[in-house]
Amino acid sequence: MLRPFVAADGPAVEQLAGAREVAETTLTIPHPYPAGGGAMWIATHRAAWESGTAATFAIVDRATNQLVGCIGADIKKDDARAEIGYWVGMPFWNRGYCTEAAKAVVDFLFDALGMNRVQARYLTRNVASGRVMQKLGMQYEGVNRQAIKKWGRFEDIGVYAILAEDRR
Repeated sequence: MLRPFVAADGPAVEQLAGAREVAETTLTIPHPYPAGGGAMWIATHRAAWESGTAATFAIVDRATNQLVGCIGADIKKDDARAEIGYWVGMPFWNRGYCTEAAKAVVDFLFDALGMNRVQARYLTRNVASGRVMQKLGMQYEGVNRQAIKKWGRFEDIGVYAILAEDRR
């Protein structure tokens, strides 16, 4: 299930996203995650949604309402494009949460917000993230070689995308 984050999710965000194994395979999550950083990050969501520049959702288990991870989209209205990003806490890996959430968000971006293009980028060594993109029907567009420096190491970034016309 997807829902907005609430301030009370802050500690769980810090614990789940801040795990080294999660942070090391994402583009922007810090490690160690700073105390109070989860609540500060959550506090930015409303303004981004209201300005139309981003949508961020908590991924929660339907049965327990437990936080599993996060999925969001940076939105460029003028270009009718968005870029999704996601993370899932280690205890919830390989259970399909990310793929299910990503499908729902991609549908939302196309159907409710009228996007023409939805893309995603990932560290190429995070093969599982690339598989999620493939399951969404995204097409592989290539690699930006050594595009970022993460923890002192240059990383290749893979790019996938899907267009509105690809969904027909």
